[in-house]
This record gives sequence, C-alpha cells and structure tokens, in this order.
Amino acid sequence: MPTDLQASPRTQRALPPVPWRDPHTVSPEKLTDYIRVLEQSCVENPGSADLRTCLGMAHAMNYDAYKSMDGLEAACEIDPNSFWARFKFAELHYRLRTLTQAEEETLRALDLATNSFEVALSRKQLLEIRRLIREGTVKPALTRSLVVPALVLAVMSATVCLMAAWR
Repeated sequence: MPTDLQASPRTQRALPPVPWRDPHTVSPEKLTDYIRVLEQSCVENPGSADLRTCLGMAHAMNYDAYKSMDGLEAACEIDPNSFWARFKFAELHYRLRTLTQAEEETLRALDLATNSFEVALSRKQLLEIRRLIREGTVKPALTRSLVVPALVLAVMSATVCLMAAWR
C-alpha cells in the first residue's frame, strides 16, 4: 500500500494531505486506513510532533477521545513549542468541555502563535471557551469523594426495600 505520508528530506515534516480539510468527507474506511498509516509513521518517526498531532486529530475524527488525548499529549511533550499541537490539544479539551484545561492550553498556544492567522484562531477559541465558562457549561471537577453519598443512598434504598418487604 503506497503511503501518502512521505517525509521531505528538506523539511523533515510528514503531514497527511487533503482529508484533513473537511472531516465530513472522509469515509470511516479511509479514516481507518489513515490512522493505520499515521500510527506506522509515528513508529518510524518517534520525534515528529506533527505526525502525533495528526494522529490525535484522526482519532478525534474517529470519536476515540482517549487515543486522541494520548496522541496530542505526546505531540506536546515531543515539541513543547509547537503551536498546532498545543492548539489541537486545547481544542480537544474544549470539545470534551473540560474548559479550564482548554483555556490554559489555548493561552499557551496563543503564546506560541507566530503569525496573525494563528493568533486569530487562538483568540476565537479563547472567546468561545470563556463564553461557555460564563454560561456555566463547564464539566464539574470532582474534588470530593462520593463514597459517603453513595453509602447514604445504599442505606436508604435498603431501608425502603426492607420496609416494603415487611408490609
């Protein structure tokens, strides 16, 4: 199978072509093929943050949030100064509605922006994140244990069942 992901010796960047322009036009079979090719390319080029970013995006398009998170985290670790890795990582948090992390990552991406297009994308995403935070669309952070409420619920349920059986 010929690969569409050939690294240019001059730039050492291997990025997928056209399918990323409109995710709705990529068939599930073609997406699966691209994920397979990207995974192989990541094995062959373990230091490529761009490939990891594309792999994370492909997994997100395939509705696999955990693998997407892993790929984008790896891209950010490989190249902490990569705008696109950071921006897409922030976008994934935004889509998962973990807005506090999305805001932090978008601010980091904004700091890494090198042109007006990247700055505009970051600012637009930041505005949307802050709008959702203002409207209360944040996923709640579970900082307290739910053991006590669960035990109370179990005891109450058992009491109701015993009372119903006793009658």
